[in-house]
Amino acid sequence: MLQSNFHKGPLGSLDDGISHDHGEEGGIGELVNLALGFVRRRYRLILLATALASSASVIYLRVTPPTYTGQAQILFTNSRAQFVQQQSMLAEPPIDVAQIESRIQILKSKAIALSVINQLGLGGDPDFNGSRPSPSELLHRIQAWLIAFPSEPELESDDPTPDRTIAAFQDRLSVNRIGYSNVIEINFNSSSPTRAAEIANAVAKAYIADQMNEKLEANQSATSWLQTRLRELNQQAEAAERAVDRFKAQNNIFSSGGVTIGEQRVTELNARLVAARAQTSDAAARLHQLESILSANSADSLSIGTLDASGSDALNNPIITSLRQKYLDFARKESEFAWRYGKDHQAVISLRVQMQQIRTSILDEVTRLAETSKSDFEVAKQRQQAIEKQLADAISMSRTTNSAELTMQELQGKAKGYRSLYESFLQRYMGSIQQESFPIPEARLISPASPPQGKSKPKSSLILALGLFGGAALGMAIGLLRDAMDRVFRTTSQIEAELRLRCLSLVPRVSATRPRGRLVSKLLHQPRPAPQQRTMSAGSTIYQAVVGMPLSRFVESIYSIKLAIDLSPTKTSNKVVGITSSLPNEGKSTIAATLAHLIGLGGKKVIIVDCDLRNPSLSTNVAPNASAGIVEVAAGLRSLEDTVWTDPKTNVVLLPTTRAAQSIHSSDILSSEQTRKLFDKLRATFDYIIVDLPPLSPIVDVRATTPLIDCFVLVVEWGQTKIDVVQHALHTAPDVYDSTIGVVLNKTNIKSMRKYDNYLSDYYSNKHYDRYRLADHL
Repeated sequence: MLQSNFHKGPLGSLDDGISHDHGEEGGIGELVNLALGFVRRRYRLILLATALASSASVIYLRVTPPTYTGQAQILFTNSRAQFVQQQSMLAEPPIDVAQIESRIQILKSKAIALSVINQLGLGGDPDFNGSRPSPSELLHRIQAWLIAFPSEPELESDDPTPDRTIAAFQDRLSVNRIGYSNVIEINFNSSSPTRAAEIANAVAKAYIADQMNEKLEANQSATSWLQTRLRELNQQAEAAERAVDRFKAQNNIFSSGGVTIGEQRVTELNARLVAARAQTSDAAARLHQLESILSANSADSLSIGTLDASGSDALNNPIITSLRQKYLDFARKESEFAWRYGKDHQAVISLRVQMQQIRTSILDEVTRLAETSKSDFEVAKQRQQAIEKQLADAISMSRTTNSAELTMQELQGKAKGYRSLYESFLQRYMGSIQQESFPIPEARLISPASPPQGKSKPKSSLILALGLFGGAALGMAIGLLRDAMDRVFRTTSQIEAELRLRCLSLVPRVSATRPRGRLVSKLLHQPRPAPQQRTMSAGSTIYQAVVGMPLSRFVESIYSIKLAIDLSPTKTSNKVVGITSSLPNEGKSTIAATLAHLIGLGGKKVIIVDCDLRNPSLSTNVAPNASAGIVEVAAGLRSLEDTVWTDPKTNVVLLPTTRAAQSIHSSDILSSEQTRKLFDKLRATFDYIIVDLPPLSPIVDVRATTPLIDCFVLVVEWGQTKIDVVQHALHTAPDVYDSTIGVVLNKTNIKSMRKYDNYLSDYYSNKHYDRYRLADHL
């Protein structure tokens, strides 16, 4: 049975040498096999959960009344004309997400619900007065029934429409935004399709009417407030203007064109002063020019070129211009005559005299111009000084009135502010008056509700599908939970992976309480031996199954244990084989007895030693009348030949343990020198020594026998023994673990193995055993 070649390692870890039956499989194939194995194990649970959930779905559909949904759509938009928005007193912001959500909450509000209920008279409708509760109300009632504490009694109210009716209405109403648009969808559920459509339309119209009334009331309130505010502003503006007039009269402040008389006087004098200063500057420049000419020339040395370079004032004088022309003519003639007649000619000299006279005349004219310019300069300077004095007097007078003018300006600004504010409010007031005569709602019904053709809930196909698939999913979830919590040994791969030990054999479950066949009849009718013969009892059919029915699956599994013992490479000799388990009642005594009988049939000398000193179940079953056993033999009180019991068919010898020999010091007895000498004697006499040991837990006797035992065989009960328990038991007994050659999976349900080991499903099929005429039962 499944011999794997690998080395031991720490418990709970895998080694590279471990070879599983399907270790090379993977991917989709492995997942499919795991799924098939899970379905084989849990298909009854899955079918049961699916059937229950489907039945619950059918019952729900039968008992739940149909619900119809009326659906209406309204559009929110800023539908006012542009000129109306400009004249509106109330701001008209763009529609955003927050406004949409606010309007949805208004549609769901108690005010809208109460308006529709009163308008349509829904107080007596069974859908709202509690005689026909909605599914959510049913859930609330069930929750109230499940709560142990009594609910508080409802207080009586004078409201003709109770809160229960409004709550039922709101529970059936749903309002949602369609995508990212400004369209709102109104859904109302009712048991009547006509009523559902009627109420959905009524909700939309009630909202539109409510918004129009609200806007009208807001405009009226704003208009009334604006009228009062206009009167106040008009009175304040008139009072401020009268204060300005009184202040002007008190302070003799007069103005023309918005400018005071003092300011006009200062401005005029300032302009005259600028002109006077320009005239004085011009006169000074002319005087300076003429004086420069006079200082640079004399009557004998006047140069006409100096006049040309002096500026245009002297050249523009007609007298000087005429004299200058004559001078130039005489100079030309003098040059010609001097060249023609010589420099000393009388004509030349006469011309020179005339030229000198002309220079003297020009110089006299320049002197006269200088005197005239000097006089003009003095006049201009006096005029400038007079204007400067007048300007200084005007500025001085203006300074005395600055404080009054500032106060007057402040009063004038205040009066202008009041008047401007009054005009602005007057414009808004006229716009609000026009707006009241132009009522436009912010929402309109774009898709009125019509009676639905079919029910909206419960959706039969969806409920049935949920019941079917939900039940299957629930069954699978429970199955997966059970598999996760099923921490027991069921497959050989689990033993190899978790314990790092080989699985020597799968021993099928057999029952000693239901014997059948010729073997049972033969065993039950054979005569019971006398007590003094010390012959092993044949009352247990399991112990002697190898004798009466050797061609069985059970016996074949015992052969696998013997073969594993003989071929184990751990030691050169495996004469002393210890059979133990982690917990009691796992079938170790049965395995020990049947293994010994099987070896005895082969002609080998075999002895079974019952070392379970505290609970000798094997001795109780096959040697119930034993008066002495291993304890007495080891102590030297009895001989081995006078103590052992024998099976006449297989020649198997039993060294029993008596109940009278039970002791709390059993581990000391098993580890004593007398017991070791006894086992040395048995090694010399017998070919195989099968030792029925106590379990590893909860006592420690097995650890005391490690010097006596060549190899151990661990028996694990299929589907019962916890993996953690076996691991802990082996961890606490490392010497036993090192000497263990493998594990026997006992009491195996072969039919169920196909559900847990899908890869080896063909291995567990009976057809292969039938081919060799091996029976699957005793």
